[in-house]
Amino acid sequence: MHTVNSRPDRSAHAQRRQRLLASLKDAAVVLPAAHLVTHHADVHHRFRQDSDFFYLCGLDEANAVAVLRGYGSGGARDPRFVLFVEPRDPTAEVWNGQRWGVEGAVEHFGAEAAHPLGELAEHLDGYLNGARRIGFRVGRHPHVEPLVLRVWSQQLERGQRHGGHTASLFDAGTTIHAMRLRKEPGELERLREAARISCAAHEQARQATRAGMGEYQIEALLEGHFRNAGARQPAYPSIVAGGDNACILHYTDNQDPLRDGDLLLVDAGCSLMDYYNADITRTFPINGQFGGEQRDLYELVLTAQRHAIAAVQPGSSSAKVHNAAVDVLVDGLLELGLLQGDRETIVTSHDYRHLYPHRTGHWLGLDVHDVGASRLGDHHTALEPGMVLTVEPGLYISNRLPVPEGQPPIPDNWQGIGIRIEDDVAVTATGHEVLTAGALKDVRDMER
Repeated sequence: MHTVNSRPDRSAHAQRRQRLLASLKDAAVVLPAAHLVTHHADVHHRFRQDSDFFYLCGLDEANAVAVLRGYGSGGARDPRFVLFVEPRDPTAEVWNGQRWGVEGAVEHFGAEAAHPLGELAEHLDGYLNGARRIGFRVGRHPHVEPLVLRVWSQQLERGQRHGGHTASLFDAGTTIHAMRLRKEPGELERLREAARISCAAHEQARQATRAGMGEYQIEALLEGHFRNAGARQPAYPSIVAGGDNACILHYTDNQDPLRDGDLLLVDAGCSLMDYYNADITRTFPINGQFGGEQRDLYELVLTAQRHAIAAVQPGSSSAKVHNAAVDVLVDGLLELGLLQGDRETIVTSHDYRHLYPHRTGHWLGLDVHDVGASRLGDHHTALEPGMVLTVEPGLYISNRLPVPEGQPPIPDNWQGIGIRIEDDVAVTATGHEVLTAGALKDVRDMER
């Protein structure tokens, strides 16, 4: 578990629970924490809390279970927030660190009732009794799911015998994820801090890069800066891709030498102690000077990104952001001769995807690829103040993907150039805020 340092401020978590409880009405939600994952037979991977659980509870311990009961379920005096936690245990804490325990769950995390985790089976039926709906994500929590399904089955049987109501199962994630999609002011501050640390790491890495170094050395520099600045860890496996490796979108081997004349693509961000993340990509010449084709493609991607960022406005959508980037990229690729034909036909048929195979961004928050619907049926989710997304167009010139029929083969002088430029952008009431502006990206700043 984790060392107990001081009394945490949990007011934000309490306010979120109140919002959720008000929306639950006659429902109850069973929300398990993450479990420890074992490797090397008996060694645990570093613990990472379930994001929904942390968002609502703030407790950074494994195996816990929260029960949240809407105001229309049960009696008026019944507890609305119940935690089942690992109890204090001196022997276990010598090995794995202090636990908050049952008392800490009430005193520090606002639980109205708390029990040892081993009593979950005993108490769960009573806490779910009276709920007309039970929120639980089936298939995600094998240690808790049999208990929830058993209670649900028992309630169904009682309802059939006595003519009472029959509870239904539902996924409360839809409601929780809609809440998480719209960041609170405090969350935006945490995202700014993650961006600040990550931007400084990118600047340090670019200035230190020289031909003959290893990709792994830049990785170590980045991740060392994250930890020295107080972050928990990298938000995701850092991508440090020199030359043609940059055309592998999720390249993480980071073992090759950096070669004079190649570009280096660095996709890296930190995760804070409370799990808020940054996600930044920069691409720059290893020797400090762009070659002709490299410069042409870099300026094209940068122009596409600026148009896409300009589309981040209240009432816009992630689809409009993506389309703004695609339009610029296709126009530029036609001008450079890497595409041919009618622009609208190419965009509609996606005949550019051998050069640009991914979307232009994703939501960002407690998860790097954060939760929240980008579309509801046929309608794209409208951007609102508080939403945060990445904007990351790129071009990857290689023969890994087949060239669509009717498009030109890729000349050798373009092969092996991979470029992506990624920023974290918050929607504001009047437009947008680029949280990662501290990582430079203009051509003159990429050269030396």
